[in-house]
Amino acid sequence: MDRRTFLKSATGAGVAAATGGLAMPALAQGASKTLRFVPQANLANFDPIWGTQYVVRNAAALVWDTLYGIDSKFQPQRQMVEAEEVSSDGLTWTFKLRSGLKFHDGTPVTSKDVVASLVRWSARDPMGLMIRAIQVELAPVDELSWKWSLKQPFPKMLLALAKNNAPCSFIMPERIAKTDPFQQITEYVGSGPMKFLRADWVPGAKAVFEKFADYKPRSEKADWLAGGKNILVDRVEWVIIPDAATAAAALQNGEIDWWETPLADLVPVLKAHKDINVDIGDPLGNVGAFRMNHLFPPFNNLKVRQAVLTALNQEDYMRAVVGDDDKLWKPLPGFFTPGTPLYTEEGGDILKKRNVAEAKKLLAASGYKGEPVVCIVAQDMAATKSMGDVTAELLKSIGMNVDFVATDWGTVGSRRAQKTPPGQGGWSMFHTWHAGADCINPAAYTAIRANGDKAWFGWPDVPAVETEVTNWFNAKDLAEEKAAMGRLNKAAVENVVFAPTGFYLGYQAWRKNVKGVTSGPLPFFWDVSKG
Repeated sequence: MDRRTFLKSATGAGVAAATGGLAMPALAQGASKTLRFVPQANLANFDPIWGTQYVVRNAAALVWDTLYGIDSKFQPQRQMVEAEEVSSDGLTWTFKLRSGLKFHDGTPVTSKDVVASLVRWSARDPMGLMIRAIQVELAPVDELSWKWSLKQPFPKMLLALAKNNAPCSFIMPERIAKTDPFQQITEYVGSGPMKFLRADWVPGAKAVFEKFADYKPRSEKADWLAGGKNILVDRVEWVIIPDAATAAAALQNGEIDWWETPLADLVPVLKAHKDINVDIGDPLGNVGAFRMNHLFPPFNNLKVRQAVLTALNQEDYMRAVVGDDDKLWKPLPGFFTPGTPLYTEEGGDILKKRNVAEAKKLLAASGYKGEPVVCIVAQDMAATKSMGDVTAELLKSIGMNVDFVATDWGTVGSRRAQKTPPGQGGWSMFHTWHAGADCINPAAYTAIRANGDKAWFGWPDVPAVETEVTNWFNAKDLAEEKAAMGRLNKAAVENVVFAPTGFYLGYQAWRKNVKGVTSGPLPFFWDVSKG
């Protein structure tokens, strides 16, 4: 019996029966003010600047606050900031914090904390690096104010400080923010709406957050990362349950309250349950990604990357991820989120029809000599596992030597940062996905950048892509933005910055006694209550 047949047979109480051979999580029932949440993956590390895993960003949004927060209209709104001013020539930004903000250790938030946090963030973030390249000075003015002086204007400053894609510009105490940005922090103190209970953190099992009594929410209604982040429960427990059938049974039994990413095959079971709500988690969906290492053979060779793109069939990937529901996926001849104003398919014809014979010719012309392709594939994430299985067959079908490394998402997150050769602890490819909210334009789209050592994992170096990123930032109107996006998409496809495996939607599920769950690019815990 294959995976899908097994899961489809597990309905109602049958899910629990089907998982009888699996150890159910030991979940204490506790008071109703504790919200139990199953995240998309294990929280293996907890430094939201060091890496870009969504699960870390999602947890960090509870613990650390930001100067600005992006709202559902993609507009930056003041969060920790009370006021800002930009000089008439656009070269000097002056900011002032809201008064009375405190860290979880009781110390006040000051401009020194902000400056140290921005220094660390800007060393890792693509937009931060752009600001650094034109920076004259970043320095405190007084206890609550600081200035950022530039050599040339940077009109998207507030977007850079508000954006929701990782790494977000989370504000930490100065002593923590002074940690080398390429080393992980070991202290988790923020000023956000919840405190992280480090003593209760068991990677692979649970992470616990407690309401911060001294948090000062804004008066505006919460909207994504903007507005008042009012926490209505005392405690949030993240319960790690890698097995989907086990998580489904726990949700049905009331042992958990909210499941971030239920497997599509189990959604009919959950929809049929009288006490469970199921809905699309994020209408902007996700862009599946086959990420290649441009530094080492075989994918440092453009013809090899093009061979993969030529042989790739997005439908194979998408059906592996979401099943048979055609409403949950779309082909994606490019890199940007369908249905958004700047969406383009320019240059994407190679992704519209698979051609294995042509792929084999390209591979032969590349001089590929059978080097192992080290595929690091997370097995505890349904999407990455499914895509990895398709990739193994794809690469073998065109004559590549596959070294399939089945691992967990935490290990992928650490290993993909390594620049050692694939045979020496490095890697050739891994699978991930990018939230559609991150992929509407180049500003927050870390994965589309191709600026070599400063690029995201895989480190593509494609000047033609970077030229169009710059052209988009410098565009004077929507027409110029669209033209730059078209050229950018074409250059990224031709040079295979990475291989998009399709666009897909995912579900979330929660008990009906939990109120206030909304959709968006990350789970928002503010205004969520449990009856």
